[in-house]
Amino acid sequence: MTQTIADTFTVTNPATGESVGTFPIHTAEDIAERAAAGREAQLWWAGLSFAERKRRINRWIAAIGQMSDELCELGYRETGRPRGDVQFELIAGLEDLRWAAAHAKRVLKPRKVAPGMALFNFGAEVSYPPLGVVGVIAPWNVPIYTVLCGLAYALAAGNAAIVKPSEYAAASSVQVIDAFYTANPDAPKGLITWVTGFAETGSALCKAGLDKIAFTGSVPTGRKVMAACAENLTPVLLELGGKDVTIIAEDADLDAAARAVVWGGFFNGGQACVGIERVYVVQAVRDAFLGKVKEIADQVTAGLDENDAYGPMIVPSQIDVVRRHVTAAIEGGAIALVGGVDSIRAPFVDPVVLVDVPEDNAAVQEETFGPVIVINTVADTAEAIRRGNATRFGLGSSVFSKGRGKEIARQLKAGGTTINSALTFVGMPSVPFGGIGDSGFGRFHGDDGLREFSAPKATTNKRFQMGPDMQSFPRRPDDFEQVRKMVKFRYAKRRGA
Repeated sequence: MTQTIADTFTVTNPATGESVGTFPIHTAEDIAERAAAGREAQLWWAGLSFAERKRRINRWIAAIGQMSDELCELGYRETGRPRGDVQFELIAGLEDLRWAAAHAKRVLKPRKVAPGMALFNFGAEVSYPPLGVVGVIAPWNVPIYTVLCGLAYALAAGNAAIVKPSEYAAASSVQVIDAFYTANPDAPKGLITWVTGFAETGSALCKAGLDKIAFTGSVPTGRKVMAACAENLTPVLLELGGKDVTIIAEDADLDAAARAVVWGGFFNGGQACVGIERVYVVQAVRDAFLGKVKEIADQVTAGLDENDAYGPMIVPSQIDVVRRHVTAAIEGGAIALVGGVDSIRAPFVDPVVLVDVPEDNAAVQEETFGPVIVINTVADTAEAIRRGNATRFGLGSSVFSKGRGKEIARQLKAGGTTINSALTFVGMPSVPFGGIGDSGFGRFHGDDGLREFSAPKATTNKRFQMGPDMQSFPRRPDDFEQVRKMVKFRYAKRRGA
């Protein structure tokens, strides 16, 4: 939670109200100063070799690793999340930094490409220069991971960055950013900067004329970010919400599936864009699966004790969404297998598992972003796939099947699918991460994530003249006759038909 005083605000623990830190509310003028400093610093950074940038990012990784205990404690204090969950996101973020630094040269170095037969007298090269200065807007649910993930690919590609962490979880984000300069004291201060504040600060960042904005957050805010960026035609990467689906086939390992569904649905209190919110289980294994889910979910607790599985709802307004969805589902005829409306005891929400919720219900169609799992019964996997694809979201998905996992996964409309596990693609930096539909566009992670923060450039070089020069005047009728014959020779024959 946050408390505002004059031109500052204070981050507080959502469960205890403890003050964690006070931060400035930055203005458009503050952002303009940082953007100008970033332009100068970016020239220095882009002038370094891939190896030198890698060395400096690895120094940063070491500095963060050395302060990991303090970071996990800070993450717990500002969000109330278990220290183990903060540790989990920290590892994922550090792996992103390491992978991006290690693979930037392979992915982004200039490469020669074939010019094609029609222009084989030319040489051709594709290069990937950095964009310049980019903005990274991070959410409150996994603040360390989302800041490091955005910075990993932007920096490795040669950019400078301005980061705006969430006003609900600014402390840990600022600490990991400042650690870069602890590890690299000679780096110009404009290379990575941060701004804090509320929606007005975020809007100013989007309108500051940066070279790209990478935003992670809700769909409504993502639309506002895109509209603000449109004023300067600033390109955007949007990693938005999800209503992630899991399919339990008739040949699934039900024990493994139940463990994964309960963890994927309740990890971080369900406050994750790639958390499991919808499950479709084939009728033949429904009862056995539900029994296993209930047995595990009944042992999951919310609170601040070391043994609790997750902490409070970080943003109070999200509790209202959870209450609305659970109420709508039960009023619509759903069975409360675990918990119910009484599970809501602000700022905590105990686990809720709802069974056979109508497909047009808000609990099925809208992102809940809380510890609520919907499990619906289907006749077969074909019906599960159809229902699974029947929302506007398309971020993550999972399939549990011993023999048909890949077949089912290929038919799911999502940015990522995990077979016989949950959410693993999020922590795997070598594969792209992002969504389709209302879940956004653009990609973090992998080769695609590095190229997301570059500006592909084509360079061609005429090596010698071949035949008539059709790129000069005057052109003679004989020249066109030669070209006509070439077209007949090269294209008129059916090849490979």
